[in-house]
Amino acid sequence: MAMRFYMTPGSCSTGIHILLEELDLPFEAWIVNLPAGEHHKPGYHAINPKSTIPTLVRQDGTALTEFQAIAWWLARTHPKAKLLPEYPDGEARVLEVMDYAVGTLHGQGFARIFITDTFTPSAADHAAVQARGREIVNQGFAILNDALAGLDYVTGGFSIADAALFYVEFWADRLGIPLPEHCDAHYQRLRTRPAVQRVLREEGYR
Repeated sequence: MAMRFYMTPGSCSTGIHILLEELDLPFEAWIVNLPAGEHHKPGYHAINPKSTIPTLVRQDGTALTEFQAIAWWLARTHPKAKLLPEYPDGEARVLEVMDYAVGTLHGQGFARIFITDTFTPSAADHAAVQARGREIVNQGFAILNDALAGLDYVTGGFSIADAALFYVEFWADRLGIPLPEHCDAHYQRLRTRPAVQRVLREEGYR
């Protein structure tokens, strides 16, 4: 049985989609329409009670949720792909950057921009919440920009952290938020990778 990958094009699941393509793994893509509320429907809730994406249902039928958990599992179960460094300091750095991209830039910054009403019940406060989201995003990219100075990837070769960083860089690009020098170079570098190009085509982006 092929794995089933529950995803929404252009979302955080794009990062996992890239990892699956990099590993050339067979999987069935199941589109979850977030704006239509499909993640709250009983069928999906039975698979992922958190009603979040991405979800990866593995060959044994068990489901993994959360970007970091799925990415780490893919890397550890396919060590020849070297999606995680083989030395502890490198692995720790990859996990550090991945968690910051997902937890802070996405969870605290972009979330305020994309799903503003979950942060405040008052529409009058939406502009202030979104402005704070952009501050968090800009501050986060400034920190990551320093971490990327002189590097093609987060550490050594392409890793799971680079896939996480790519999707928040992609969001910044789509929103017209300027990326600092090293983050922009990282983003443009990843856009040249064949797996990333395939994913963007498959998800409807050119």
